[in-house]
Amino acid sequence: MRIAILGKPFSEAAQPFVQALLEDLVARQTEVLIAESFRTYLDNSLRLPEGIGSFRRGDSLRGVQFVFSIGGDGTLLDTVTYVGNLQIPILGINAGRLGFLATVTPAHLSQAIDSLFKGHFVIEERSLIRVDTDPDVFGDINFGLNEFSILKRDTSSMIVVHTYIDGEYLNSYWADGLIVSTPTGSTGYSLSCGGPVMLPQTNNFIIAPVCPHNLNVRPLIVSDRSVISFEIEGRSNNFLLSLDSRSMPVDAGVQIAVRRETFTARLVKLNHVNFLSTLRSKLNWGLDRRNPAGIPL
Repeated sequence: MRIAILGKPFSEAAQPFVQALLEDLVARQTEVLIAESFRTYLDNSLRLPEGIGSFRRGDSLRGVQFVFSIGGDGTLLDTVTYVGNLQIPILGINAGRLGFLATVTPAHLSQAIDSLFKGHFVIEERSLIRVDTDPDVFGDINFGLNEFSILKRDTSSMIVVHTYIDGEYLNSYWADGLIVSTPTGSTGYSLSCGGPVMLPQTNNFIIAPVCPHNLNVRPLIVSDRSVISFEIEGRSNNFLLSLDSRSMPVDAGVQIAVRRETFTARLVKLNHVNFLSTLRSKLNWGLDRRNPAGIPL
């Protein structure tokens, strides 16, 4: 088996588990590749087993069976950009805080690897959002798992985002910005702006304004078969486009359209972990003092 690993610096408490992970993989005669930037950190923190290779962004991961993401949810979002249209299954190992997408804890790494090699897992297909701009803003990495945002750059006046669905005028949003979220991103930035939670398999986008100046404007669910386009104006001629964790400044004349990407992100789920259980355990969904155990009454 061939496994690639990406990650970010993690706590000292997680070091023994990651050390054991690498030794376990090598003992199973797995070909292990580590992202070059992450390997530099590991070289200074752990004792890397012999025979481990490395790779850089842009190197082909063709032939890799799984990609491990060690860090938080932001690390997993970055991992999706490395995998791209190869659609290699990603296992998220939570060495960060919330771990909504990265659900495997360091303490359960040994069991997780055992389940992976035995085939005791399922694959969740997660839709991606694609952003096309003129002039080009995001280059070859113009897709994301969570959301695309248009935001003002300073603390002065709001901006106006004229929005169209399949060429038909929808609304002009007077706000601090506008979010277009995937179902995966519905539990992120969109949720904090009053958007609904959607199940991962839902084939929709959420359009949610950020701090709108109109009480009649609410988040809107639209089909992800639609093409959503935008025109921006405001007192400032500079705005910010954000795609997951990547942000770029743009001028007012930029042309923007978003749609569903043609490929998906494939996430590995183990030990009966699913979206609903994660929603309850990580976001306290449905928590009630009268039923603290969450048991159906």
